[in-house]
Amino acid sequence: MTIFWINVASTWFMVGLIWLIQMVHYPLFGYVGTKEFMTFHENHKILITPVVGIVMIAELVTAVIIIFQIPKGIPIWMAIVGIILLGVIWFSTLLLQIPYHNKLTSKFDESVLKMLVKTNWIRTICWSLRGIIVLMMLDTLIKTHNKIM
Repeated sequence: MTIFWINVASTWFMVGLIWLIQMVHYPLFGYVGTKEFMTFHENHKILITPVVGIVMIAELVTAVIIIFQIPKGIPIWMAIVGIILLGVIWFSTLLLQIPYHNKLTSKFDESVLKMLVKTNWIRTICWSLRGIIVLMMLDTLIKTHNKIM
């Protein structure tokens, strides 16, 4: 059961974080100024990577464990949809967001920033849907538990 709660917590941490990044942090990149941007962006990468990385790994590991040790009453399709959404998130991160961040490391480029913000909607939507799936799993788990008692 601890694994399930870690999964719920890590997923919803990422839902909140991705919305903050999408709606506040990434748009503010354009206001830093060309001269200061490289230092700002490098520090952004250094500071955000451990926060995001640790939680993303915890979410992925616990989601995989849940697939193989699904709590009683939770339909397997929920866990599978959750894993598929995580796959999209990870592929988007590796194939889109990281390369755009790498391009921004060398210099500020407004078109690259716009693509970073635009493609980050993939992760924002997928994490939001995943958050809903995790809440559905939690609701099912609570209802199943209440029937047993």
